[in-house]
Amino acid sequence: MSVGVDPLSGAFLAILGLVAVPAALFAAAAVGTARAPRGLTALGGGFQLAMAGVLVARDPVTFLVCWELMSLLPAAAILLSHPDLAGRRTVFQYLAVTHVGGAGVWVAVLVLAGDGAFGDPAALSALGGGATALVAAAALIGFATKAGLAPLHVWLPRAHPMAPSHLSALMSGVMTKVSIYGIVRVLVQWLPDVPAWCGGALLAMGGVSALGGVVYALTQRDLKRLLAFSTVENVGIIALGLGAALLLADRGATEWAALAVAAALLHAANHAAFKGLLFMAAGAFERAGAGRTVDRMGGLLRTMPVTGGAALVGLVAFAGLPPIGFAAEWMTLRALAELPLTGAGGWGLAGAVALAALAAAAAVGAMVATVVAGAALLGRPRGAAAAVTGDSTPGVRVAVLFLAGVVVALGALPGLVVPSLAALAPGGGGLAAAPGLDLPGAGPVRTLALTAALVVLPLALLALRGRRTAAPAPTWACGQRTGPELDWTAAGFTKTLRLTLAGALRPERRLEIRASGGTTHEVVHRSRVPELLEERLLAPAIARVLRSARAARRLQSGSLRAYVAYLAGVVVVLLLLVRIGVLT
Repeated sequence: MSVGVDPLSGAFLAILGLVAVPAALFAAAAVGTARAPRGLTALGGGFQLAMAGVLVARDPVTFLVCWELMSLLPAAAILLSHPDLAGRRTVFQYLAVTHVGGAGVWVAVLVLAGDGAFGDPAALSALGGGATALVAAAALIGFATKAGLAPLHVWLPRAHPMAPSHLSALMSGVMTKVSIYGIVRVLVQWLPDVPAWCGGALLAMGGVSALGGVVYALTQRDLKRLLAFSTVENVGIIALGLGAALLLADRGATEWAALAVAAALLHAANHAAFKGLLFMAAGAFERAGAGRTVDRMGGLLRTMPVTGGAALVGLVAFAGLPPIGFAAEWMTLRALAELPLTGAGGWGLAGAVALAALAAAAAVGAMVATVVAGAALLGRPRGAAAAVTGDSTPGVRVAVLFLAGVVVALGALPGLVVPSLAALAPGGGGLAAAPGLDLPGAGPVRTLALTAALVVLPLALLALRGRRTAAPAPTWACGQRTGPELDWTAAGFTKTLRLTLAGALRPERRLEIRASGGTTHEVVHRSRVPELLEERLLAPAIARVLRSARAARRLQSGSLRAYVAYLAGVVVVLLLLVRIGVLT
């Protein structure tokens, strides 16, 4: 067993720590009321250790053991908290997809280990073109599956919402980033002369994930499921940055490639912080009695001011609005815009298409954040949220406030970390001195000024306000009496965009008219947006696999004579193959 820490491992260990510490505070308050609290506590701690083990592993066996534990421990936690049929089906799908796709990780690691090139620079430089292409393709498929990149993402929107909220925060915020660590380690740092098609594949997967993930998030009404689809979107943004980095490096634009790597890693840290914050806030809302249905919340910023205020910070980062969450997306956009200028031919066109996809995803993401903020945090309490009478426990409030502070710091002062992140890319050590790189927080004077503006000014305004509050005023609704029937819903707010996208989303609608004696008593409209990839591709594939398994089970008769006959048949076939010269 060999372990160690270098700058890349340290960066991702920092991401793990930033989310794991507040997740432990949240768990201390929330796990006590869950099923099997001791088991969940042990599995949660083991899950964090497994992720740390992947990051510090320096030999193939340690890496693969920790990688498998990172998959199995959250699956056990889901089964422990949801032992019903829905939980078992979710875990089956999660393990089936991640292990079939994750076989690529085993292939990549074992090929590198077989050539003595697992982390050995000299052996890595001696890899042939065929071995490099095989490792690159296997690593891309394997790590992309666990990261949740489309079209290998179908497990993520099911598994993450089913886990306890603090584990959902770790799965969406950190586990997907550990997979990104694998992509950076193998494709950016280790492999020499990575084929350009790897960058193109990351651009394609990233663009589809970013745009598809946020569009499906727009159609969700369960808050945790919405956040899970948002994870698909944000992992796609990270993949766009890494794809741009590989293509720019292939064209010799080393500084731009380093900037793209820094953008991807900055967004990885930013997403880990705000997604961990939002999953914990969703869990706090659910524990307080507000439920998880966005349209039945409302008013939580007033009834739960600390947790709701922290969630609002996370939603601003979700939307990518300045100064929170904007820098990483802007740097990614700028790197993608540079691709057509490098004379990259068809890859330049791919960069332009990816740029358009990212811009569209950012716009839709702002709408999704607006929906959650308006329907869940603002307005009057609706449905289950009307029963909420107080904020969450002190431990939960400390956890979400800490993450809100991390989100603000990363968004407003990116210059503090971008040069160090860029140095993780080959040839990126001199990026800090590159002309035109003028990021907030890059110098001590500017850092102090921005910190004062972000911290001192709000505190001064709060002190000036004192205990004064604004007088309540009636809501103007064009002269109508206001009531619940006039409240905006998520479906109403997004209706225009969903109608525009109906050709791609293929929504299903059903109208039920309940009448008797010629009198209509009730009209019920039901609609759903099917997840086409899962329902048209994955579900039939799983059904075929299960049918094959049931057929193969007949071979397990339990009869010793039958097993001897099977062995005799195998021997006869092998002898025939030797006789005809197929085997020697």
